[in-house]
Amino acid sequence: MEKDVCKLRAGPYMMHFTGYQPAKQGNQEFCEDIPEIGRTVIVLDAIGDVLRDLPIEVRLLRDAGNDVDSEAVLRIPPKKYPTGSLSFQYTFPESGRFVGLVTVGDGPKYVSRFPFSVGYGNGIWVRYRDSFAIVLGTLAAGAALFWYSTLRKES
Repeated sequence: MEKDVCKLRAGPYMMHFTGYQPAKQGNQEFCEDIPEIGRTVIVLDAIGDVLRDLPIEVRLLRDAGNDVDSEAVLRIPPKKYPTGSLSFQYTFPESGRFVGLVTVGDGPKYVSRFPFSVGYGNGIWVRYRDSFAIVLGTLAAGAALFWYSTLRKES
């Protein structure tokens, strides 16, 4: 369970996140970035029975930095889920960066914040684009330096 990358933590509580895009990805599950735009089914499963007795609220926001008050593209009001499972659908009309907020509790409230991207394929570019940029930049600088040193030797 400790190595589960599909796990959300809201204070002392944990939930398992699973997403599907049945029309485009079949039964393939994902738990980080959403590969394509379009209809997406998201399932949150409580880990432990205590969450079944607590209200859970879900909001999806366009990523606007640290502005958690930005307008939600989807809001599921607080409600108790006696089965421990909450599922919903949302159709993402365009690619972009989003933030999911899951709020748990009715006394003290705990929030899990998870950023994700939509519509950038399998997510490898999104996850490693900074590394790719560094490697490509280093290769380009090396090629330019090699080319420059070759020109200097010829003159």
